[in-house]
Amino acid sequence: MEYTTQMDAARKGIVTREMEIVAQKEGKTAREIMELVACGKVVIPANKNHKSLNPEGIGQGLRTKINVNIGISRDCFDFDAEIEKAQKAIELKAESIMDLSSYGKTRQFRQKLIEISPAMIGTVPIYDAVGYYDKDIGEITAREFIDIVEMHARDGVDFMTIHAGVNKETVRRFKNNPRLTNIVSRGGSIIFSWMQLTGNENPFYEYFDDILDIFAKYDVTISLGDAFRPGSIHDSTDAAQIEELIVLGELTKRAWEKNVQVMIEGPGHMPLSEIAANVLLAKKLCHGAPFYVLGPIVTDIAPGYDHITSAIGGAIAAASGADFLCYVTPAEHLRLPTLEDMKEGIIAAKIAAHAADIAKGIKGAKEWDDRMSQARRNLDWEEMFSLAIDSEKPRRYRMESTPEYEDTCTMCGKMCAVRNMNRILKGEDVSLI
Repeated sequence: MEYTTQMDAARKGIVTREMEIVAQKEGKTAREIMELVACGKVVIPANKNHKSLNPEGIGQGLRTKINVNIGISRDCFDFDAEIEKAQKAIELKAESIMDLSSYGKTRQFRQKLIEISPAMIGTVPIYDAVGYYDKDIGEITAREFIDIVEMHARDGVDFMTIHAGVNKETVRRFKNNPRLTNIVSRGGSIIFSWMQLTGNENPFYEYFDDILDIFAKYDVTISLGDAFRPGSIHDSTDAAQIEELIVLGELTKRAWEKNVQVMIEGPGHMPLSEIAANVLLAKKLCHGAPFYVLGPIVTDIAPGYDHITSAIGGAIAAASGADFLCYVTPAEHLRLPTLEDMKEGIIAAKIAAHAADIAKGIKGAKEWDDRMSQARRNLDWEEMFSLAIDSEKPRRYRMESTPEYEDTCTMCGKMCAVRNMNRILKGEDVSLI
């Protein structure tokens, strides 16, 4: 029996190779994964043309996944440096890489990335349109935007952010409810500007069915972008954000009618007290589709440390039901991240995802922590390093400050509680001198 997409296969009762791989990774049966894909609560972004892909599932009951952003820009267009970042992200086991390139040899970069990456690849086609056509935004036609989407699909992109929730009605709502930080979504600001300059409806909304046909052909997952995500905690959970979310829920059902897998993108900047409610709203209004969040960043006062502010928000969001975290680096709001910035962002996001998985009771999550605790009790440094989410940093710290006794560290020395409890419980003497 033939099928067009993972969702089409699942609805026909077909277990695909990708479903079997995801089931094995998640400790579930292939049939469980198939049923979740069929109802839209899990997606497996897997473009038919992405031959190097090692598939992952995103959604209900699965491990929280993380995404890493890379890409060339007009100010920083070092092709090789961005490929090096991609290779580091793969080494650190990020499940997803988004190519946000907006300048230069974007297609060449994207094709190289898809060729080498076992991680799923996402893009935001509207970023590429401006650089690819080398036109001012108001001169790009609706058809040209759609053509860029098809080119990305043909190249093998597994999921794309499409800002289809911006339409004339949501724009009216935004204008009638002024914000402190306006629109901070890059894609949202571009399409808003295009609409204002041309007077036309958003082509991603107007020609949504055409986009779905492209996505169904290549099995691209649509990630419905949150153009009106809040860019400050002052603007969170406002009229424009919620109006757009309602539209995204309607578009989700239209996508499912064509067997196109859907993710929903979410905020943004948001106080801690609003995160759980926002996850609930997104899940309810968008019919249980997987929820993909940027952060949320929980305070606006920490430039240079937004990998921390977003990890705090991401852990709470994922524990509340979000399924996919977009990493944020220390360079957020300041510059294109360096390789070291990127690594810090990945580790922070992975910590948030794992902490949430423990809270959600994901199979195997707490057991990892238990193995680490056993290694600590045994003062088995090598085992601790091997279990660490990043083995390089703790190993370096240990080597930089060598203790007198191997079974201690330079913080406590012979006063180490673990060392002394091990000894006293074995009936051995304990000397602190």
